[in-house]
Order: sequence, then structure tokens, then C-alpha cells
Amino acid sequence: MTSSPGRASGRTTLVVAGSAALASVAVARLHRAGVLPGGSARWERTNHAHRPVTLTEGVALVGGTCTPLLVVDPPAALAVLGAGVAGAVDDLGGTTSTKGLRGHLRPLRRGEVTTGALKVVGLGLSGLLSCGWSDVRTGRGLGSHTLTGAALVAGSANLANLFDLRPGRALKVGLALAVPLGLLGRPGAAAVSGAGAALLPADLRGSSMLGDTGANPLGAVVGLAAAQALGPRGRVLALAAVTALNLASERVSFSRVIDSHPVLSALDRWGRPR
Repeated sequence: MTSSPGRASGRTTLVVAGSAALASVAVARLHRAGVLPGGSARWERTNHAHRPVTLTEGVALVGGTCTPLLVVDPPAALAVLGAGVAGAVDDLGGTTSTKGLRGHLRPLRRGEVTTGALKVVGLGLSGLLSCGWSDVRTGRGLGSHTLTGAALVAGSANLANLFDLRPGRALKVGLALAVPLGLLGRPGAAAVSGAGAALLPADLRGSSMLGDTGANPLGAVVGLAAAQALGPRGRVLALAAVTALNLASERVSFSRVIDSHPVLSALDRWGRPR
């Protein structure tokens, strides 16, 4: 189905996006049947507006995105599954009181291993394995560029989670990056574009959200698609931008910045019920 490893033709891109969209909707409906891992009740939360919301959207994004990628781009499927499992560990076993990289890593200084710390390790490991596999599969071989790409995958996974604070925000940011990469023939980006577009309406309504289970894979697969499309220098520049945003989030509220700019605020609110 692909013209070369890690690269898809235009027709294949459409098939990948469409099948991912259908699969994500099918998985999302399993929530109503109460057959998701741990039982549907374990995925229920209260959002920023103090309304009930389900995190099973993240499970749907993982399932929908992986369905075509297992065939056309296995390294991208690994990035999604690895980040999804790492996120689910934190969603199901963590607390909401610990935020950001600093918050997750600080307990390690006291010898305390938290689900947040396990998630950070999991994102790093899955980023390294998926990017290494992709580089070998596409003939680039392993090298310093692989480490840069792995850091880009892990950093992007964490960054996407930082945007999952308002309905539709993380998916909008993810789609803005994934769609162009998908049009360039990157299967992972095409798959998450289809799944994300299918899940966006419910996210905008505030009835469901990605959670770590979905936001981390969203960022990871976009990060891997970017690594696949970029050369060594491009990977360094992309990693620098992602790292800068991750570090900035420790001191600056993304929500406050978005709300203070009329254009960003309008784009952020677009599609939400008034």
C-alpha cells in the first residue's frame, strides 16, 4: 500500500485517514457498552467547567490511529501504542495534583516513583524504539539523528498533553500539524488526522476529552511524522522549538496566552457550544 517505507501515496493517504476515522468511531462506541479496559466508569472525570467528561476518547484515538498503521507504518503504530499505554498508566493510576515535567520528576529526587514519572520514562523509551525502527526501516540507519528524533517524539507527546485543557484545543493543534504532514505522505499523520477529525465534534461539545491516553499519542505520532519528513538539521530545529514550548509551560499558562490574543482566542473557541 505504500510507495516506500514511511511514505504513502496520495490514494493510500486517503485510505489510511478514512479507515482510522471509522475505527476510532467504532472504538468510541464501546464506551456506551461498558467494555473498555478497567470498565467505562474508571475513565469518567470532571472537566474544567465542573461537568462530567469521559477520557475514553483517548482510547478511541489510539485504536483508530493504530488500525491502518499496523499495516502501512508499524513504527508509527508503536509510537502511538507506547505513548497511549504510558498515558493510560497516568490517567488510571495517577492524580490530577501533579502537573508538568517538573511536577512529575520532582518526586524522583525523594526516591518516590509516581505514575507521572513512569509516563515520562515510557514516552522516552517508546520514542527511541519507534524512531530507531523508522530510521532503520527507511534506510537512514541509527545515529545521533535518531536520538534527536526520539527526543522530538517524546517532547511532542508531552507538549500535546499541555494543550488538552479546553474542549477541542489539543486536537485542533494536532490537526493543524498532522494534516500537512499527512498530505506529504506520512501515514502516521494521515491516520491521526482521520481519527482526530472524527473525534473532534464530541471533544468540542465537552462530552469527552483525550486525557493523557490520547493526547500523548497524538503528539507522539505527529512528532514521528515530522522526524520522518525532516533531515538531521530539521530535527534539531524542531526539537529546539518543542523543548522551548515545554519549558515555557513551566512558567507561562498557555490558556492565559491564548485568551489574551483575540485571533488565538477565536480559533480556540471555534466549534464549541455557546
